[in-house]
Amino acid sequence: MAESQFNARLRAEAGVPTSGVIHVRTRLTADFTVISNALAQRRGSAVTIGVAAYILSLPDGSPVSIAALCEHFTEGEILISRALRELEAAGYLERRRERLSAGQIRTRTYFYDVPGGGVPDPEGPPEPPKPRRPPRKQPAAPEAAAPASSVVEEAVPAPARERAENPVSLADADPQALAVLAALRRIDPRLVLSEREAARLAPAVARWMAAGVGAAQITELLTARLPDSFLARPANVLAFRLRETPLPAPPPLPQIAERPAVLPLQTCDGCDRAFRAPEPGHCRDCRDCRSQKHLRAAG
Repeated sequence: MAESQFNARLRAEAGVPTSGVIHVRTRLTADFTVISNALAQRRGSAVTIGVAAYILSLPDGSPVSIAALCEHFTEGEILISRALRELEAAGYLERRRERLSAGQIRTRTYFYDVPGGGVPDPEGPPEPPKPRRPPRKQPAAPEAAAPASSVVEEAVPAPARERAENPVSLADADPQALAVLAALRRIDPRLVLSEREAARLAPAVARWMAAGVGAAQITELLTARLPDSFLARPANVLAFRLRETPLPAPPPLPQIAERPAVLPLQTCDGCDRAFRAPEPGHCRDCRDCRSQKHLRAAG
């Protein structure tokens, strides 16, 4: 019988990975949310997955608007709205416009655990979601080789081509709109705009001013509730607010009192004096004289 060797290799434990993450599981019985692996392991933005997990953890009836989500997350309006659009395009989020019994229209938001799931019926049990059919693969048609010029044009993004073809100029911008944009740095020193950015935002500010919004109100709308840190240029945040914020209702027009109708000119039958009256006759002096004569004759 062989003697035991103290320098022999130990037996490796089965099931323990040699690299990567090691999970320490805890069985939760309350205050937890079930998230599918397809959503948790979705490739793309981490903000999108975080917003989806937060919405899934909320009870029914909780507000999930952009303003409500910005109050919870440190990200700004642009990243939050981009995450909602990605979830809506992937089939997790759906916005529906429904008409109430009183005739009012409201927007309701539905969030699905699985993309394409049906909306539950409040009067009956929920139906299981139907499996999605995989799209049929169509044979790719042979395409002719595109010329080099078209390849170069497609490589350049469309907004960049438009800015290159149609450069903005401060000379064509509204001076009052430029003054409003230049004064934003007094409220928030981070809102420093270049000449190109100011000329690009000036038409939107001019449309607001043409709609009856004052400069002070525009400044308040552009500088209120800004994020603590900008992940993009401040001009992109201002452009998003100018594009997505609805215009306020115009002020009511002042009521102008109606002017009384002007009576036509008449010629007095007694003294040929011109006076205004609805019908021909005597002027005021002739009427007074005639009344005094009648009184003397009666006396």
